[in-house]
Amino acid sequence: MRISVLGAGAWGTALAKVLCENGHEVTLWGHRPDHIESLQSTDRNQPYLPDIVLPDTLDFDANLQTAIDGREMLVFAVPSKAIREVAEQCIDHSGILVSVTKGIEHDSGLTMCGIISEVTKSNRVAALSGPSLALEVAKGIPTAIVGASLDESVPREVQKVFHRPTFRVYPSTDLIGVELGGALKNVIAIAAGVGDGLGFGDNSKAALITRAIVEIRRLGVACGAHPETFAGLSGLGDLTVTCFSKLSRNRGFGEKIGSGADAADLLANGQHVVEGHPTARSAFRLARKHELETPIVDEVFAMLHEGKPLKQAIQDLIGREAKEEE
Repeated sequence: MRISVLGAGAWGTALAKVLCENGHEVTLWGHRPDHIESLQSTDRNQPYLPDIVLPDTLDFDANLQTAIDGREMLVFAVPSKAIREVAEQCIDHSGILVSVTKGIEHDSGLTMCGIISEVTKSNRVAALSGPSLALEVAKGIPTAIVGASLDESVPREVQKVFHRPTFRVYPSTDLIGVELGGALKNVIAIAAGVGDGLGFGDNSKAALITRAIVEIRRLGVACGAHPETFAGLSGLGDLTVTCFSKLSRNRGFGEKIGSGADAADLLANGQHVVEGHPTARSAFRLARKHELETPIVDEVFAMLHEGKPLKQAIQDLIGREAKEEE
């Protein structure tokens, strides 16, 4: 199959490598010509995956229109803030459109597949989500992930294209559940990182994850998701790896905040996208729309977007009134 991966960051590059190893004809598109030239000349992706040798069969393109022309599948791996803009350039595309970006658009409340579907009018849209750190996928470390779409035939096609012994793909039709699990876990990972920066222990993180999956499920079900989705790979699986791994950008971002760094300075100086930052704002708004109780999301939002002091946010969270476990 002829496939273009749109977005030459760590995740897009790792997936392009997987697709090449599965024998597909793959083009990796990036919006910066200098970055694409570096990829072509060095077979490395600096600074995202500097130690990974890229396949000789992988092509590169800095022109979006030539990159998508004639492709049977497009994989959207751009940051959430760029999804709508890139999708608008793919309106006439007739192939399968796969989002591997995790986020919620603030103004519309749409997930990434929601945006792609709205813009392109395509019903062949899918999400690929789960516990999948880019570096580990690029190294061929065994990984399992979920491919979801509202069209029952599309997840099977996505599974066929991506599946390999070290990259297992499970099909699902709970698109909204899979996407919300992937988006909301980034907000919780920031909270987990804050705890690491403050010197909290494993008890604290286990409690955070357990209570967080309740919030994620509550919000997901209100949006039409199946509750069991959040016990699977795109729910609890993705949440766990993102909250514990040293490779997690969102957890690392939170850890630096917990250690005393300023969030605005980190975002201004960082080379990597921290999707949990804008998603906290979107998730807070979505929870208010559905009149739901989401204390962890609320405190992360207040800390990142309303200037609430970190210590006060922690105190307000752990000092909540005792209640029954859900």
